[in-house]
Parts: sequence; structure tokens; C-alpha cells
Amino acid sequence: MLVPLRASAVEAACQDLNIPVSLVDVPLLGLKDQTMYGRLCVPPGGSRTLHVLVPGGTYSSAYYDPAGLPETRSFRKAVNNAGYATLSVDRVGSGRSSKPLSGLLTASAQANAVHHAIQAMRTGRVGPRFDKIVLVGHSLGSATAIIEAATFRDVDGVVITGFTHRVAALTVMPTLVALGPALLDEKMSKVVGLDPGYLTTTAGMRYTAFHDPGPFDRQVIDVDEAGKDLIATGEIIDAVLIGLVLPYSRRITAPVLVAMGEKDNVFCGPPASDCSSAEALRQGEAGYYSPEARLRTFVVPGYGHSINFAPNAPLLHDAVTGWANEMVGR
Repeated sequence: MLVPLRASAVEAACQDLNIPVSLVDVPLLGLKDQTMYGRLCVPPGGSRTLHVLVPGGTYSSAYYDPAGLPETRSFRKAVNNAGYATLSVDRVGSGRSSKPLSGLLTASAQANAVHHAIQAMRTGRVGPRFDKIVLVGHSLGSATAIIEAATFRDVDGVVITGFTHRVAALTVMPTLVALGPALLDEKMSKVVGLDPGYLTTTAGMRYTAFHDPGPFDRQVIDVDEAGKDLIATGEIIDAVLIGLVLPYSRRITAPVLVAMGEKDNVFCGPPASDCSSAEALRQGEAGYYSPEARLRTFVVPGYGHSINFAPNAPLLHDAVTGWANEMVGR
């Protein structure tokens, strides 16, 4: 039974799901029997189209609906208000999903798990059945989305946020330096089942790693710090190899929207991607996508990597829902 969440202009009904998934589709020990947590929210009257929201590394599903912040930072609520259902998931190895050995986790394995979740939602095995799927990713979740959509071609649209095909080598270092062993972290070391291959951000590094040079908002940074989560080393390596080195995204045949923060220190700025405008971003990314993808782009002015926390995040939400209305439909 769906139960209402908090009241809003368009009140969605939400429920928690635990979806059986596999990291690979062969009977290897530890790879088949995993669980992916998802928060399913359906607007009044239902929806034929589901947006599956995959968070980035060291984030959980809460990235799309952060508790304790104004609703203007809720990607999930904006999409629900536009008439679409959402499934905000925790990547395997993070949040409320299962925690296998970190060595089993790669971006490709995560893509396989997301594929299982998508098929479960299409067939109605774990909840309502949906006819269309829009796969949304952020950062590492975008690499996972690219691999899933390119491999299985089972989605009707793809939204890539916080990810381009060129890393900003001159400015990415603070984000990489922010990562450390989760077992040494006061908060994350309490999670049962972790091994040394699980990483998280060290205390006090969220702004530098994910928001700089956007405006410093103490409430936002405190919420982000409190909600930090996990990433496995193998996810990073795989995402770089498949998402960046190989032009795997050219296999995507569904419509694609790429959205970036103008000041994203992980992917933007010379000699990496030009995120100064939507057109500059489109020119830089167009060669990595097929003509069938009908690539569209959007830039959130003045913010860094984690654009859903930007004060002008509603611009992102409007861009995504407007694109979905045109390219996919409710």
C-alpha cells in the first residue's frame, strides 16, 4: 500500500522497496543475490512513466530529496509535481542496499543491478507497472546510467548530470583527496559489513569536494555532510575506463539530456569540458553520443558539482521535466 509523504502542491504517495538484483547474470558466489533499495513515489492519478534516480559516489538516494532543506532542493518532488513517478535508489554497497565485498562492485556491475531494477518496475514485480523509463544519474551514477542504457537499451530517455567525458585534471584533485577509507570514518565505520575497499569523504570536506566554488550555505553543507555515504574503489576505476576512455555512450539510442554546473571542478574548465553555456557543453559532448540520442544540454549557472544543492536548482528541475515532457511524455 502506498502511503502519503509530506504535503505539497501535488502530493505524491511513497513507499520503500527492496528490489532483488544481480551484479552479473552468471551464477558466481556473491554476485547474484543482492538487494537494491528504492523509494518509489507516485503522483496522484498515477503515471505511465517512471524516473529512476541513481546517485553519485558517497551519496545515497537522499541526494534527490535531501531532508532538512527547502523543497527547492528536492529533485524528486519537482519530478513528482510534474506528473512523473520516481524511484530513488541506493547503489548496491551504499545506503540501505546490500553491502557485498567491495571488490565485486564496479560501475558495470552497478549498471547490471540497475537493469534488474528497471525490469522489475516495467513488469510490476515489486510495485506498479510502468510503460516508460527515464534513467537519471548524477556523477558516478551517470556513468552507471550510461553503461546501463548503452548495454541494455531498455530505457526511453537518459539524463546525465555531473558527468562529462573529460575530467578537469587541474581542479579535480580536491575531490579525490577528500576520499578516505570508510573504516576509519567515525560515522561510516559503524556500517556493518564494510571492508577496506569502501571509501567515503573525510569529515569537513563536502563543500570543497562537491560544491566549491558555488555559494557556501552552512545549512546545505551540514545536510550534505550528515547524509554522506559510500563508494567502492572499483566503481571509480570502471567509470573512468568505460565512461571516459571508451566512447561507450555512442551506443545509447534513447534521447539524452546532459546537465552540468557551470563551475563543476570535477569535469569543467580548461583543458576539460567547457561548461560556460549549454551550447558550449553540447559542442564538447556531441561527439560522444549518436545522432539517435538527439543530445540536449543544460548548465546551472554559478555552481559546482552537486547541482541539486544549488540555490537555483529549480532551473535544473524545470529543464529536466520540460525535456521529459517533450522527448518521453508522461
